[in-house]
Amino acid sequence: MLRNFAAIDFETANGERTSVCSVGVVIVRDGAIAEKFYSLIQPEPNYYTYWCTQVHGLTRRDTDNAEVFPRVWEKIAPKLEGLPLVAHNKAFDESCLKAVLRCYQMDYPDYPFLCTLQQSRKVWPGGRHTLDVIAQRCGYNLKAHHHALADAEACAAIALEIF
Repeated sequence: MLRNFAAIDFETANGERTSVCSVGVVIVRDGAIAEKFYSLIQPEPNYYTYWCTQVHGLTRRDTDNAEVFPRVWEKIAPKLEGLPLVAHNKAFDESCLKAVLRCYQMDYPDYPFLCTLQQSRKVWPGGRHTLDVIAQRCGYNLKAHHHALADAEACAAIALEIF
């Protein structure tokens, strides 16, 4: 059973994986939420596509005064020490993290990264496996889908149920 981990979720401003514009992190210790972190981030490159804004509701106006990724990451990284990362569709979130770290010439600490999407497909073959559907199946009501912290909280709830 997975009892210590960090659930993470990124939202992006455009089609570039480096364009993270918000991050949510939920630290789970001994099977309980120990800490939550959320921040807006000034994306790189700094523009928003219509589709991305439609998904999460963020615009350039929201992030023009936000910190750049390295400043946000220096607050997050110490919280992640020794913990595996968990995301729903890790292919997206892990690629965002690797891309933005590379963009800013920062090292990727080779985090162990687990995927609640992949695991949910093993546990419940067939059907839809979107974050909101699987969260509900695990008893979590995801009210603010595509808000990075709400999605990280849903991911944490799923991970506690299926790992």
